[in-house]
Amino acid sequence: MNSLSFGFDAGCARTAEPVRRKSTVATDAGLRLLDSLPEYGDLVELRFGRRPAFVLCHPDLARQVLTDFRTYDRVGPVFDRLRLAMGAGLATACREDHRRQRLIMQPAFRRQYLAGYVALMRREIVTMMSKWHDGRLLDMVEEMFSLTTGIALRALFSAQIDPADAEELRAALDVFLRGTYTRAILPIAAKLPVPANLRYARALASWRGQVQRLIGESRRLGADGDDLISRLVRSSDDEEEGMSDRELSDQVALLLLAGGETTSSAVVWALHLLNSHPQVLEALRGETDAILGRGAAAWEDLPRLELTARVIREALRLYPPAWAMLRTSVREARLADRIIPAGSMLVFSPYVLHHRADLFPEPERFDPDRWLAPDRTMPQRASFLPFGAGAARCIGEDFGLAEATLILSSIAARWNFKLEAGATVSAQARAVLAPKSFPVRLTER
Repeated sequence: MNSLSFGFDAGCARTAEPVRRKSTVATDAGLRLLDSLPEYGDLVELRFGRRPAFVLCHPDLARQVLTDFRTYDRVGPVFDRLRLAMGAGLATACREDHRRQRLIMQPAFRRQYLAGYVALMRREIVTMMSKWHDGRLLDMVEEMFSLTTGIALRALFSAQIDPADAEELRAALDVFLRGTYTRAILPIAAKLPVPANLRYARALASWRGQVQRLIGESRRLGADGDDLISRLVRSSDDEEEGMSDRELSDQVALLLLAGGETTSSAVVWALHLLNSHPQVLEALRGETDAILGRGAAAWEDLPRLELTARVIREALRLYPPAWAMLRTSVREARLADRIIPAGSMLVFSPYVLHHRADLFPEPERFDPDRWLAPDRTMPQRASFLPFGAGAARCIGEDFGLAEATLILSSIAARWNFKLEAGATVSAQARAVLAPKSFPVRLTER
């Protein structure tokens, strides 16, 4: 297969008719570069200084790499910096640690607990919307981040956390997550004596202190707690050894990133796409009117919110929050008839795969109906990888999809949301692919 080298230094509700309008979102240079790579082949070589990197532009190659943890591991300088900034949790752990962590954590994410988590989500959604009123201007990026991090905190610590603690943790998390990205990509920036670094240090100290206290409370509750952290505290590996406080703290940071920023991004993109595609919004409201009326969605509603779920799925296709994932080859390997030297970086981007015209016809077109059965049995299903694949596939996938569907349907059922005049929406590819802002004017339906 071809390669190209670059020199770099750094149910079944349907829409009224096929949706032909493209989503008008400004994308940054990095996304535009990624989007152009498949025309050069299924495996494209880039060079970051002297270090080779290979971008996987075909789903078969992506699955081959993501399911072979022995050959393609989470090691190397980038992962060293990520673990230093965010801890060695499930999303950053190398193969040696990942299997044990997954074994300990998997029981806490059993489907039998999902109904309880959904009830918690619903309460947080209702509380959020009770504070809204006609004519209010909201930045949905900030509002949804606040909501989803609140939900994640409640799911983790519902037995111990009070509103003041939750707000303090959420504020520290915001500073912590934004600073973490900079430290992973530009480690020299962390050494500069600038106000942002001082804020980061204070937020990190506050974050660690509170999380350690909450973990201690969970240990004292023992078998009585039914929140996520209590289940993690009680879990153990096949040698009946549980996680240390530091390991639990690392998991909390990454669970809040996944449960907060990634889910909020998916919901905001879905709201933006509905705002710019009124026919789909009208069809979705037909669904919510029939199922929810003007109320918030609940566990028993989820199986019937079919169009809402497809809208979320299509938003994840167009704007996957986890837009890039890395692996490093720990030994020489062969991939797509190429020899991959040991120590090479491999980049898997759902964004690249989801925008290939041969896999997803008219890939820039927002069309939730592309996920209707029997279409979803087509090859594009195997190319849809917003949660990764293999042993490292996102452990909270069911949690996140249920949460996004619940939030989107509940908002659409009760509120009109219109992009503020003169505002634009642009994609920002940082730790998560998210809009920079999405200011909307609310009116109650």
